[in-house]
Amino acid sequence: MKALIVDDSKPIRSIITRVLTGLKFECFEATNGDEALEVLGRISKPNLVTINWHMPQMDGIELIRRLRSSPLHRNLTLLMISSEQDRSKVETAINIGANDYLSKPFTAAALIRKLVDLGVCTTQDVASSGAFPRGQIKVMLIDDSAAIRSVLSSVLSLDLELRVVGMAVDGQKGLDMVRQNPPDVVLLDVEMPVMDGLTTLRLLRKSHPKLPVIMFSSLTERGAKATLDALVAGANDYVAKPKGNSSTEVADKIRSELIPKIKALAPRTVAESLAAIAVAPRQATRTAHKEAIAGVVVGVSTGGPSALADLLPAFVFSSGVPVLIVQHMPPLFTAHLAERLSKICGMPVREAQHGQLLTSGDVLLAPGGVHMEVIRDLSGFRIALTHGPLENSCKPSVDVLFRSAAVAWGPKVLGVILTGMGKDGLVGCESISKAGGEILAQDEISSVVWGMPGHVARAGLADAVLPLSQMGMEISLRLKRRGL
Repeated sequence: MKALIVDDSKPIRSIITRVLTGLKFECFEATNGDEALEVLGRISKPNLVTINWHMPQMDGIELIRRLRSSPLHRNLTLLMISSEQDRSKVETAINIGANDYLSKPFTAAALIRKLVDLGVCTTQDVASSGAFPRGQIKVMLIDDSAAIRSVLSSVLSLDLELRVVGMAVDGQKGLDMVRQNPPDVVLLDVEMPVMDGLTTLRLLRKSHPKLPVIMFSSLTERGAKATLDALVAGANDYVAKPKGNSSTEVADKIRSELIPKIKALAPRTVAESLAAIAVAPRQATRTAHKEAIAGVVVGVSTGGPSALADLLPAFVFSSGVPVLIVQHMPPLFTAHLAERLSKICGMPVREAQHGQLLTSGDVLLAPGGVHMEVIRDLSGFRIALTHGPLENSCKPSVDVLFRSAAVAWGPKVLGVILTGMGKDGLVGCESISKAGGEILAQDEISSVVWGMPGHVARAGLADAVLPLSQMGMEISLRLKRRGL
């Protein structure tokens, strides 16, 4: 297979070439449209041409026009890869003749997904190429307890996909070790001498903003508050320090609770990324919504505290409707999260109470350990806290809240599904969709883990799939367009 990469940026050409070469493409390069036409004149028909928009001499739009008007080249597969993100610009490129469009910056997985969508290669081609292997996931442990370090190292080392590359007794030593031998994932204790976990995290985020960090804390009042501060400050997830009556019980908890999170947060291979999103997201196709939105429901898990800290201030102050949130967390944590979000939003964010009558502008968080539902009675809409079984291994569950909101508010509900592991929220979004409500899902690039929103997007349930930075504004616009 042959590919022509047309871009005036050498780094971008190198990135695309590296991905395509890994998929057994023979790659040719050009820095502008004129060079591209010259290359096409001397090579046999390529299977793919990637084209940048803005280039000197001849830009990408003019190149597409010329290729589509040429009998020799009008049937080429053309993928525009550009920093232009305005929807009208994207539509212009497609209308002129691009087969598809990919926005910069992009991941290798996003590029390959486009190639699969275009029929240039298959998921089997990617899996069989062997070009994107991931070695063992390198884990660094930063904890002052020798006993904890020992049990963690022993259990993690038994998993063939993991390798413990360093252990530090305090944050300062941990930072030094990260600089010397960067890991794929850091497991960070909250309370340590010399430098505590929160200080360590803040310094890590300055030097390694994308390095996955899992906080390792005790389920105490003090530990919950410190962990919440760390999650809002950018930690990706947390795990409670295991307790058990035997070493076997402790090891089982590490295997069931910690290891899945390490593997979910570790950088994925291109093949793994593609396998996880083998079906491209489809945007929901529904008739225009006209009724005023009566309530917003939000579901989030891994990466949630930080995501909520970014999202809520962008719309809740002027929302004019109840905003109900399910964040997967145990009881002590949700109380501290509500307190922390109140300070960030500049308005009350409270744990919901059973029987509470909903009023405009309420921002309520489901307490840990119980399900939260919306019910309707003669007085209006109320909160019901229930103790039903776990759903998707969660309590509170996003599905429970979303299903109840679909029944209570029907087409007047707006569902928002954010970053998180698993697929809690998928069934609830199906209920909202059937009731005629709207659904927004966070995109893959801005999600810590694209599990919950990914399932919803791939099922074609989302009215829009957006980066977190645009989500708050989009909610505000939809509230305004629908009469608020």
